[in-house]
Amino acid sequence: MTAKTDGTEVGPPIAESVRKMLAGVSVLVGVCVAGAVGYLAAGWSLPDAMFMVVITIFGVGYGEVRPIDTLALRGLTGFVIVAGYGAVIYTVGGFIQMVIDGQLNRAFGARKTRKEIARMEGHTIICGLGRMGASLAAELHAVGHRFVAIDEDPGAVERARERYELVISGDAADEDVLMAAGIDRASVLATVLSADATNVFVTLTARAMNPDITILARGENRHTESKLRTCGADQVVLPTDIGATRISQLIVRPSAEEMLDSIGSSGDLDLVQLGLEFDEIELQSSSPLANRVIGDIEVRGAYGYLIIAVRRVDGTTVMHPRSDLRLAIGDRLIVLGYEDDLPRLGSKEPSRTVTYRGVTSEV
Repeated sequence: MTAKTDGTEVGPPIAESVRKMLAGVSVLVGVCVAGAVGYLAAGWSLPDAMFMVVITIFGVGYGEVRPIDTLALRGLTGFVIVAGYGAVIYTVGGFIQMVIDGQLNRAFGARKTRKEIARMEGHTIICGLGRMGASLAAELHAVGHRFVAIDEDPGAVERARERYELVISGDAADEDVLMAAGIDRASVLATVLSADATNVFVTLTARAMNPDITILARGENRHTESKLRTCGADQVVLPTDIGATRISQLIVRPSAEEMLDSIGSSGDLDLVQLGLEFDEIELQSSSPLANRVIGDIEVRGAYGYLIIAVRRVDGTTVMHPRSDLRLAIGDRLIVLGYEDDLPRLGSKEPSRTVTYRGVTSEV
């Protein structure tokens, strides 16, 4: 039922019923050994001693193998009867409880979960299923993105299992738990636990286990951002700052923010209905956009694109890039534009002269 020898589980936590069964079997074995040793000390042979223990504990109704005619043998036999019966009843009770609680089905489900995770590659690992983690899981599930969620809270794990299949119960900072989640094959890890110190430790552990994984970390305290980045986080999200910015924009420019909220939500108005979409373009060595400045390719009019960010080869991100920023091979462009026009970006078309941001160029 467990995924690791140290008690880390991919399925639900070890139930109390299983602990009862293990304890009952241990006591039963101990009683059998003690009884056999006692009969051996009285001069019985090993087969006679073992047979006497068995028929005494399970009460099959056979007569004694040898006469129980001494006080010591009677005391030993009485001990075997009482302790053996008690151990058997305790073990059977644990088994019945396990069946009633559905632990057998959960055990099979945990085995299925382990096999499913073992086949996954390029997935996302969500560390923490609190309010933020649960919302993140719902968003990824809605778009069909595969993920594995981790949390220590049994209640959060059970709620998540009602909606998602791949949920692990355990400490996200534990290497065995992260390995069970397939961190060596994952592409992104999002640590969104409520405690900044825990997020720092998860980030540090994950970066050591997979240097190539993209780590997104939550930070409640603004001063934690530098620590998270130092430990290996690629991006740090500060929910408090985001919420404050959002509220301030609703105060200053409510109409514009309401429109943006409608565009970004699943309501009546979205980017698809507006004919817009985001795209990410990586500049290969053969790309006609390589070694050109943004002012040469970002135009409005018949073909409209807006380059909102550039991810440089060294990992830095340039937001709101200037028109004179020169692009290099390996850069990634985050582009917003009309879905019919985006495929034209990067294609070799007949040149035409346009003026944009005060720059006249041929594209």
